[in-house]
Amino acid sequence: MTVTVDIDLGYEFAVKAPLDKVFGVLADVPLSVSHFPKVDKLVDMGEGVYRWEMQRVGTAQVGIQTVHACKYASDRKKGTVTWTPVKGVGNAQIHGSWKASEKKGATNIVFKTAGQVEVALPALMKMIVVPVVHGEFEKLVEKYIDNLIKTFGGEA
Repeated sequence: MTVTVDIDLGYEFAVKAPLDKVFGVLADVPLSVSHFPKVDKLVDMGEGVYRWEMQRVGTAQVGIQTVHACKYASDRKKGTVTWTPVKGVGNAQIHGSWKASEKKGATNIVFKTAGQVEVALPALMKMIVVPVVHGEFEKLVEKYIDNLIKTFGGEA
């Protein structure tokens, strides 16, 4: 039996770094992902596709590991980096985007991500698992953004 956890997060912030630096980091998938906590392995599958293998979390009896793959595309003129799920890889389907634009003396960044994570647990655990998985995902994304903000010299 599996429990499906829906994820939908969005953040907007501004950093001190110039647009070129910000876009360069966000468009370089391995460099960007190096800022994301608890990534066990990032596998380059070719043609802009990367498989994320997260560290296993939980206890010996109840452990969860999220694995998913996305195809990435960047557009420097629009300041966007987008990712779409690759079906049939792992237990999650995640999509999203970065949008970076110049702002007076700073770079404005908009981050959006959404998707579903399938967790192999009895349905009876759903009321417990859904908020835990959602909360953990949110904490990881917030730490990811904090790490990027440090790389970009702080918030503007």
